[in-house]
Amino acid sequence: MIKAAFFDIDGTLLSFNTHRVSDGTIRAFDRLHQAGVHTFISSGRPMVLIPPMPVTFEGHITMNGGLVFTPETTLLSNPIAEEDKQRWLDFAAEHNIATMLFTADSMMGAQVNDIALRLRDQLEFEMPPMVDINEMRRHEAYQLIAIMPPELDSKVSGLMPHSRLPRWTPIFTDIVADGNSKAQGMEAICRHFGIRQEETIAFGDGGNDIEMLQWAGIGIAMGNAVPEVQAAADMVTTSVDDEGIEQAINKIIP
Repeated sequence: MIKAAFFDIDGTLLSFNTHRVSDGTIRAFDRLHQAGVHTFISSGRPMVLIPPMPVTFEGHITMNGGLVFTPETTLLSNPIAEEDKQRWLDFAAEHNIATMLFTADSMMGAQVNDIALRLRDQLEFEMPPMVDINEMRRHEAYQLIAIMPPELDSKVSGLMPHSRLPRWTPIFTDIVADGNSKAQGMEAICRHFGIRQEETIAFGDGGNDIEMLQWAGIGIAMGNAVPEVQAAADMVTTSVDDEGIEQAINKIIP
């Protein structure tokens, strides 16, 4: 019996084309709630970048598991190691790499370029306040966004031994503390609510969703997911623009 459902945002709940939650997804959430299933966000986004949506959630996994909470309590809080953050800022300043930094409740950006602006338009969010990159040194970072090509990932990983780079697009990579993942966030939420792993389902489409889909009792890849995500899933549904969530829920929930 399914008791908890976890949802990525971009490309899963929100279409890259419409930037909204579809009518079918709203119907699917109604069906889940009628069946007594708890619903949760599981995203790489920080809370300040999660838009209002016409569906409800009982908890949030944000910043790839860096900060996990319910309305009543914080379940996990694991920022990036200070030495790793400083090494990244040195590297980003030297190579003029556009960077965003997310604290527990705020965000800032530095060295923004045309690629960063295209990313803003693709995901339809407001750019964070711009600061000098040295201003970021004073703030605790739960997640960094590095707008750089995949070819630099191994070099950056070597600079930041206490961090990991869950990349889901060639345009940029997230940087989070080592050990942080959506799967870790799911485990914390399930422990809090008394839900077993096999009683969960999860929906995702990007590379940073793979661990989440593998951890879930049923991992469901969207039809628009990249091939390696579909290969990691137990089930592939239709795309976000073809009511993929509703199609899957109608098969799973009686």
